[in-house]
Amino acid sequence: MTVRRVMGVETEYGISVPGSPNANPMVLSGDVVTTYAVARGIRPTRASWDYADENPLRDARGFDMGRGSAHPSQLTDEWADDPTMANVVLTNGARLYVDHAHPEYSSPEVTTPRAAITWDRAGEWVMRESVERLASVPPGVNLYKNNTDGKGASYGTHENYLMSRRTPFLEVVKHLMPFFVVRQIMCGAGRVGIGVDSRRNGFQLAQRSDFFECEVGLETTLKRPIINTRDEPHAVADLYRRLHVIIGDANHSDVADLLKLGTTSLVLAMIEDGFLVEDLTVHQPVATLQAISHDPTLTTQLTLADGRTMSGLDLLGIYLERALAYVDQRWGADADSDTREVLHWWQLTLDRLGRDPLEARGEVEWVAKLALLEGYRSRDGLGWGDPRLKAVDIQWSDVRSDRGLANRMRATGRLTRLVDDDDIAAAVEQAPEDTRAWFRGAVLRRYPDEVVAASWDSVIVEVPGQRQLQRIPMLEPLRGTRAQLGALVESSTSMGELLKHLSAPRDPSARTSR
Repeated sequence: MTVRRVMGVETEYGISVPGSPNANPMVLSGDVVTTYAVARGIRPTRASWDYADENPLRDARGFDMGRGSAHPSQLTDEWADDPTMANVVLTNGARLYVDHAHPEYSSPEVTTPRAAITWDRAGEWVMRESVERLASVPPGVNLYKNNTDGKGASYGTHENYLMSRRTPFLEVVKHLMPFFVVRQIMCGAGRVGIGVDSRRNGFQLAQRSDFFECEVGLETTLKRPIINTRDEPHAVADLYRRLHVIIGDANHSDVADLLKLGTTSLVLAMIEDGFLVEDLTVHQPVATLQAISHDPTLTTQLTLADGRTMSGLDLLGIYLERALAYVDQRWGADADSDTREVLHWWQLTLDRLGRDPLEARGEVEWVAKLALLEGYRSRDGLGWGDPRLKAVDIQWSDVRSDRGLANRMRATGRLTRLVDDDDIAAAVEQAPEDTRAWFRGAVLRRYPDEVVAASWDSVIVEVPGQRQLQRIPMLEPLRGTRAQLGALVESSTSMGELLKHLSAPRDPSARTSR
């Protein structure tokens, strides 16, 4: 295994209406989704989400939570009955919908960290287009790619990684827990204020850290755990597990985004291969997570269960050493370019942070934000409790090109770019070609009137003249690619013809979306 695996990112966006703090966020979020869908020729009554295979209460520890015990926010398979929950599938294979009173963009499945960044940025462009279109309807809507409103509410940026079902989940917990406690040093987006409601003055590394309350659990909105146990693979359940990661920040820095996804995928590869044997268990991981986030000097010491003490940077360095040894032993000079890229930025970033965090301002988002805020503080003599600094924090994440401070810094080269605008523009329209997302997007583009609904692992179509809807299963995430089905889709003149081709006997060596 390398950093390459099936992965994706889900991002809930903060939403507001200028001058209308009491506006209904669910209605507004629905407007964001439907405005984009209609503008792109997607009827919200078609190409909706198929909830048939959703099972949000299955726990990776081997049991199902009872529906009577679950918080309503966990019952995502019931939202299809809520008329305010706008929900569409896009031609790039992504899902655009309303989640917990926020518009959410869930990227299509990709196979590399760089591709994940590209389709994550495409989501920002989708949201920006909705904001621009709604600007003509006063007072308009503002959207923010962040994780907290600074007043006690938090909304998620979730990562998803496909991994082997054979790997014992307790091994995943054991080796990922310490990594997640310190990963924020490289990947945090920075935040003004300490505590869930920002009551204490100060600056911290990560937006989400203060909102976590336990180590392991199924919840995502209450009693948030460092390791989420939702066992909903959206793939062949006997073979795969989807690791659902809820502890990451929404990143505007390409390098931070690459490190968030790439280092996690590489640590997972080491876990799956049994390469990590050293016990790096952190004492009191939740408290340590928050203590590290509250210390931009990076000098806070953590304690391992075996009594050793070290800084978060030291622990990240241990994981890096193990990753370098793993890649060298497994592939040596034949390691793929994506893995080499992640290792390059991981090593460079830790080196710069170790010498002086400000050296990493072009790569590490919280450092870039802190440097900007310190400029305001120095110029105007502002204390950390000054509301102007909180306003700058919010403006950092504004999706508009001319208003979002992160967007402006990226445009002027003050944040290192790894993906360019041409690639992002293509990702807004087109699905990744090397996963099943290609087939999902292709049939929606080619047969928009026949696609009734879709999910990650199926497409439901209506064929003229047939009384029953037809479900096309896609349980293998690496089947349904352009290489496998492109010629077949492009040669079919109708959905009925495509279904006949898909169901016809084929060469056993051929791989299809079925």
